Amino acid sequence: MDKVRTVSDSKRDFYSKHTRPINSVYRRVVEELLVETHLLSVNSDFHYDPIYALGVVTSFEQFMQGYRPETDKESIFNALCQSVGGDPQQYRGDAQSILSTAKQLSAQDLLSKLQSSSIAYPQGDNKIIETLVAIANAPKFKYTRLFAIGIYTILAETDPELLKDQQKRHEVIKQIAEILHLPEEKMQKDLDLYRSNLEKMEQLLTVIEEALQADRKKREQRDQAKTQAETSS
Repeated sequence: MDKVRTVSDSKRDFYSKHTRPINSVYRRVVEELLVETHLLSVNSDFHYDPIYALGVVTSFEQFMQGYRPETDKESIFNALCQSVGGDPQQYRGDAQSILSTAKQLSAQDLLSKLQSSSIAYPQGDNKIIETLVAIANAPKFKYTRLFAIGIYTILAETDPELLKDQQKRHEVIKQIAEILHLPEEKMQKDLDLYRSNLEKMEQLLTVIEEALQADRKKREQRDQAKTQAETSS
């Protein structure tokens, strides 16, 4: 019997692939995403799908905004995927494919197609619909927060204004949860928390940028004062 990988195994694997230190502001984001994806990778009910991939990519990109050095981001993402047995190129490719498909839909189109679809829905007609119909008809589907973020990202692409209206947003998510047989209350809470965390991250980035600007200004003033002192001596 194969030994089930532990969180420590995945962390060890991650830090062997990305060997540079991780900026302390972002370390918690990286480790939480690593733990979350690890626990799913060893869950027998979980199966990878393109919308989950979109959730992983979106979550990473949103919460790693402003990371320095910028060039380390790709290494971190690759190590995250590979340490839980995933292919980073597949994640990014599937996420991009779903986003491209979302541009062809409105939120209402999405709901209408789902409500009128069945397991016999023509394959290849629309990757989002095809994926969601398969999930709706699956005998067992493991709901995940990252899948919910994938759904949210699709809605943001199809109708960004809708997401700004809490009542409309909750109603659409409720309908999607019902069609896909997902835990609606948990999905709503996960996405409300996701939105809240995004706002907090934006505020943090603003504070960091203001601090950096203040530091640059002080350095410029010191350099200017030093230049003036040298000129006058």
